[in-house]
Amino acid sequence: MDMDSLTKIVSDINSILWGPWCLIPILVGAGIFFSVNLRFVQIRQFGRAVKHVFGGLTFNGEKAGKHGMTSFQSLATAIAAQVGTGNLAGVATAMAMGGPGAIFWMWVAAFFGMATIFSEAVLAQLYRSKDEQGRIIGGPAYYISCGLGSRSMGALFSVLCIIALGFIGNMVQANSISTAFESSFNIPTPVTGVFLILLAGFIFIGGIKRIASFAEKMVPLMALVYVLGAVYIVIINIDLLIPTLSKIFVGAFDPSAATGGVIGASVKEAIRYGVARGLFSNEAGMGSTPHAHAIARVKHPAQQGLAAIVGLFIDTFIVLTATAIVILITGVLDGQTTGIVLTQQAFVKGMGAAGSGFVALCLFFAAFTTIIGWYFFAEQNIKFLFGYKVINIFSVVVLCFLMMGSFLKVTLVWELADMFNGLMVIPNIIAVFGLYKLVVRACQDYEQKFLKGEKPSFGPSERLTGRLAAIQTRHRSIKAAHNRQMMRNNAEEENNNSEDNEIDETPIDEIVNAAKQHKNTGINHMRR
Repeated sequence: MDMDSLTKIVSDINSILWGPWCLIPILVGAGIFFSVNLRFVQIRQFGRAVKHVFGGLTFNGEKAGKHGMTSFQSLATAIAAQVGTGNLAGVATAMAMGGPGAIFWMWVAAFFGMATIFSEAVLAQLYRSKDEQGRIIGGPAYYISCGLGSRSMGALFSVLCIIALGFIGNMVQANSISTAFESSFNIPTPVTGVFLILLAGFIFIGGIKRIASFAEKMVPLMALVYVLGAVYIVIINIDLLIPTLSKIFVGAFDPSAATGGVIGASVKEAIRYGVARGLFSNEAGMGSTPHAHAIARVKHPAQQGLAAIVGLFIDTFIVLTATAIVILITGVLDGQTTGIVLTQQAFVKGMGAAGSGFVALCLFFAAFTTIIGWYFFAEQNIKFLFGYKVINIFSVVVLCFLMMGSFLKVTLVWELADMFNGLMVIPNIIAVFGLYKLVVRACQDYEQKFLKGEKPSFGPSERLTGRLAAIQTRHRSIKAAHNRQMMRNNAEEENNNSEDNEIDETPIDEIVNAAKQHKNTGINHMRR
């Protein structure tokens, strides 16, 4: 089988996976489901979320370490992964295929996705753990394994995440950087590749401290510079802003009217490409960002859920929207040009010759921060599967993929990245749905107790590390002990098995007390 045939096969799989009958309705449906069950927490608590993220920032910041990152550092690491080539190139592709109205449907997907990403972050906080060196770790593999009790599904997610983000995903990010630098500055791709592996290797070796320090400084700067460039173009074309916004809203329901028939897109295509590229960019439900949110130091798990909402808002409603407005306001959307080339044309028209270099530099920072974020996420899953013993080997392999991605033509690799990203969603979204009652309880606990100054049931995340996982293990052991007692004495069984069978329906304190009682009786299998 040649490369073209394989590429077509993977592309056909992606058309189904990211099509209108698979992941799109699942992810949008998940967003609506969580929005309703959490009473639209993305609206009710948005102001508090912004205050939580930006209220206590200082220029010096805090150092990350053994006990995790600050909430802002975790958020910056998550945004580093979210804001990548998709924000610069993906939105251009969406509009080229679905018209300006695709942006409206991106907004819709992002709005409901805020509730999904809130749920992911809360679960990541609740089911985080510690590695053999005592460092905080977490992510979907942990709440899948401990929450659903399925180690095999957790391992499956880890394998998919390592391939999708650590290897293939980082390969295409490197390719985007090298291609942009070659076209804008005539820098040979091997030179760019060597520079990338040296810079990335320096950050990888520094571990969590260096990753957190890099993310909290580089991500805000990257986003600010790019958005300011977009704002400059909007200001010099301010008379076209209202007609541009009108195209987005009109195009959502009548794409031909918004473009004068230049793009022969239907409403179906506007929805499909808008929602698909939007979900791909904001990563809500994909299971990537929970790795960063898991290690945040917060006073209540729901606080990091609110931070995750802010991250998605920045990704879609600020950075991605900035790209869309520039493309539309400069009038370069022709229905033929797509991807990063369309974005570059828009900035060249808005800024002159400097526009191409500006986009290339912004793409470098966006793609490189994504490389760092995705490496960190994949590393958490390496620890889940193998522990620390293969981390150094993993780092070297990632650097090799970065080098290969810098000079290879990666059409197939892009398709493979889309496929594995899509496959990641399935085990993650199953877990988030399965544990949604716990998310609702955590949100209620935050609003009804924590915000009122009462002692919350969940408390600081430091005290929760590994707690729910241990409780679930003990609870299952208690049930097993009861079952054995039932075989010996049916009457005694009815007295001892009075607890609720579902962990998310049983108060934590009751489970802990029951666990202690049984542990004191000397039941060996209840030992941690």
